[in-house]
Amino acid sequence: MKEITTRLLVIGGGPGGYVAAIRAGQLGVSTVLVETSELGGTCLTIGCIPSKAMIHAARQFEHAAQSAGGSPLGIRAGQPSIDITQTVQWKDGIVSRLTGGVGTLLRKAGVKVIKGWAQVQDGKTVTVQAKDGESMRVQCEHLLLATGSEPVELPMAPFGGAVVSSTELLSPVDLPRHLVVVGAGYIGLELGIAYRKLGADVTVVEAENTILPRYDAELTKPVLQSLKRHGITLHLDCSMEGHDERTGVHIRNAQADQIAIDADRVLVAVGRRPRSSGNGIESLQLRMDGHFIAVDDRCQTSMRSVWAIGDVTGEPMLAHRAMAQGVVVAEQIAGQNRRFQPLSIPAVCFTDPEIVTAGLSAAQAEDAGVDCIQGTFPFAANGRAMTLQSTAGFVRVIARRDNHLILGWQAVGQDVSELAAAFSQSMEMGAQLEDIAGTIHAHPTLGEAVQEAALQALGQALHI
Repeated sequence: MKEITTRLLVIGGGPGGYVAAIRAGQLGVSTVLVETSELGGTCLTIGCIPSKAMIHAARQFEHAAQSAGGSPLGIRAGQPSIDITQTVQWKDGIVSRLTGGVGTLLRKAGVKVIKGWAQVQDGKTVTVQAKDGESMRVQCEHLLLATGSEPVELPMAPFGGAVVSSTELLSPVDLPRHLVVVGAGYIGLELGIAYRKLGADVTVVEAENTILPRYDAELTKPVLQSLKRHGITLHLDCSMEGHDERTGVHIRNAQADQIAIDADRVLVAVGRRPRSSGNGIESLQLRMDGHFIAVDDRCQTSMRSVWAIGDVTGEPMLAHRAMAQGVVVAEQIAGQNRRFQPLSIPAVCFTDPEIVTAGLSAAQAEDAGVDCIQGTFPFAANGRAMTLQSTAGFVRVIARRDNHLILGWQAVGQDVSELAAAFSQSMEMGAQLEDIAGTIHAHPTLGEAVQEAALQALGQALHI
C-alpha cells in the first residue's frame, strides 16, 4: 500500500474543506484533500449553485409568460415554451466551470487532491481507496473532518421512483405535471416556487402550522401571499402518511382526516442530517452534540489535532459558515491564533420574495433580556422597488435601546439577498443606528431601505 505523509489531511471537498485546503496551501502547510465525488460538495454541485440557476431560469420563464398577454410595461410577446433539457445543460455548465475553478485553485495552492473513499483508522492515519483503483495510507499531523450533510429520508416514503430529494429535482429529465413538496422550509419552497413558475402544479405539505417555521410571521407573510398568488396549494399542520405510485401521496391533517393527493413527483425536503458516521469517524469516539460532532470556538474536536467544520458540526448548516470555519482551522495549523466567533452569520431564503436575516430578531433579543428598539421601512415606499414591480416586503433593524448598537437585521423582498453583506458588516464593525442613518446611500436603490430603517428606529424617518 502506498504511503503518503502530510501535515493536514482534509476529508471532504465541499465549501469548508476546499477553502481550508486552499488557505492551508497558501500558508505553506502541506495538504492532502480526499473527496469522493466532485469538488465543491453539495453546495456547488447539487445544492446552492444549481438551485439558484434553476430559480433564475424559472424567473425568466415567468417574466416571458407574463408578457404573453401584454404587461403594464408595454411589452408584448408570444407564449413561451421551455426546453428543460437545455436548461439543465446550462445549469450543469455553470457547475462544471465552478468545479473546474476549484480544482485550479487547489493546484495553485499546492494541494494534493485524491478522488476516492477515505476510511479513518485513527486521528493520524487514514486509508484511501482511490477511484483509479490505487490504495494508499495517509499519515497526517492534523485531520480535518468536512464531510457535510445529506437529505433526510422519510421511512414511509423512501427515495426512489417518483419520490426524490433536491438532488434529483435539480436535474430533471422532464417537468412533472403535479409536484408535491413535503416540507415548507427554505429548500422545499425555493424549488416548489421555481417548478410552479415553470408550469407544474405544486402542492406543499408541512407538519407545522406555518411555512418557513424558523422565521417570524411578518417575514413569511409576503412569501405566503406569493404562494397563493402563484396558485400553490398549501396543506399546513399535516403529516405525511405514505406514497403509492397509483393513489399518490397520503397525508393526515390536524383533524385526523386522511387526504390523498395525486402526484407524479414527490420532493421530500424535511431537513438534512450530518455525515458524522461512516468513513470510520465513529472509531475516533469524538464527543458529540446529538448527531453533530461537538467542536469548540477553534473548531477543535475532543481529540487533539482532529478538527471539524461545516454541516457536520451543527447549525446553521450554511456554506459560508463552513468556509469561514475552514479558514480559521487552516490559519491555526499554520501557527496563527484564531477563533471562530462571528457576530453575524447571515441566512438567505431564495423564495419569491427573498428573505435575509442576520444577528438577533426582536424575539431573540427579548429572550436574552436585552432592551431593544427597532425600525422598519417598507419597500412600498422605495422608488427602486417600484421600478422593479415588486414592492412587497420591508427592511427591519434591531438595536439596543441604551447605546443604539445594532444587534440584528431582517428583510423580505425582491433581491434582498444582496443586502446580506451590508447587514453582517455593520454588526461585525460594531455599528450603531446613527452610523447607518448618517451614511449616504445611493439613490435609487433597494439599499436605501437600510438607511431608512435606521432612521425610523431613531424617530427620524424621512419617507414614511
